[in-house]
Amino acid sequence: MSRDDSARRAEVIAALTAAGRDTSAASVAFHTAVAAKQGLGPTETKTLDLLQRHGALTAKDLAERSGLAPASVTGLVDRLEKKGYVRRVKHPTDKRRVLIESLPEKLAELAPLFDDWAREVAGLYEEFTTEELEVVTRFLTGSNERQRAATKRLLD
Repeated sequence: MSRDDSARRAEVIAALTAAGRDTSAASVAFHTAVAAKQGLGPTETKTLDLLQRHGALTAKDLAERSGLAPASVTGLVDRLEKKGYVRRVKHPTDKRRVLIESLPEKLAELAPLFDDWAREVAGLYEEFTTEELEVVTRFLTGSNERQRAATKRLLD
């Protein structure tokens, strides 16, 4: 790699790092605002997102997927249940286990809060080729995997 290529790569990595940090801050601010509109905390909305994407999960599954400590998940589920967003149901094959499932009618109340942002990001997708979107997806997927691993190490 030439000196010019090396310098350019360093600049691009610095810009990408800054953009990633900005993305994190923007995401936290957005999800905090969405949560506040419904009287929820950001962790509660992200938990609802997990349940919506993956279906009913055990508390252990929620802890693993969210990066939260198991004891924190119990309190989180208690709060969401009290607010009417989730319910605990018996596991269909293991009666010793309990599943947490979201209530679709309550989740439907959150959907309109994402409409404006969804339109904006759909417009952004149009600025990129399919191949570019594949590269972005590959990067984000790899970044997410590494961040989950880093979170797990912090909690262990």
